[in-house]
Amino acid sequence: MSEVKYKRVLLKLSGEALAGENGTGIDIKTLGGICDKVKEVAELGVQVSIVVGGGNFWRGRRNGEQMEKTTADYMGMLATTMNALALQDALEARGMYTRVQTAIEMREIAEPYIKRKAAKHLERGRIVIFACGTGNPYFTTDTAAALRAAETEADVILLGKNIDGVYSADPRLDPTAIKYDEISYAEVLNKDLKVMDSTATALCKDNNIPLQVFGIADPENIVRVVKGEKIGTIVK
Repeated sequence: MSEVKYKRVLLKLSGEALAGENGTGIDIKTLGGICDKVKEVAELGVQVSIVVGGGNFWRGRRNGEQMEKTTADYMGMLATTMNALALQDALEARGMYTRVQTAIEMREIAEPYIKRKAAKHLERGRIVIFACGTGNPYFTTDTAAALRAAETEADVILLGKNIDGVYSADPRLDPTAIKYDEISYAEVLNKDLKVMDSTATALCKDNNIPLQVFGIADPENIVRVVKGEKIGTIVK
């Protein structure tokens, strides 16, 4: 454990992070690369949980679509479950013990989310994958990550994104955007920086949960962050 900065981490992955260059579905090579590094972190003695999104399968309001919000959100929760099962399969193929817990009961394929059970799994070295977000419409998987991190007393949320940190503007659109090495939650909210949605950001702020933002294109960054290397942006 002397090698690592954190004892218990929650890794937040978007669904798109599993899609690779395809942008949709699951790219097995990309999935495997991420799971290799999650395994490496777990073998350092770090307790790991994961919240995964579902945008690689479903976004109910993409391209101006106007599906009823609650229906679209529940369909998105099902998409997160497919990603959670894919993560479980890839991790177990690498010899790791895992549990998928869902906020909506699906007993045939996963455990229902129970805080104490999740904590016990983590203490026993199992990787816990949380699916279905919070189980409620109108809340994102960002909010689910903040909630599960608070409930399981994670030391930090590791937020793997398509860009390598927090910027003053979208660096893909604004070449003058400035990257922050460290920033406060209050600044993120005041400047409307869209690191996470505002509900998740406020929840992290109120519960003093640090957020480490980094680029997931290189999965090795997961290991680097856990070992305390200064990459990406720390929000606290």
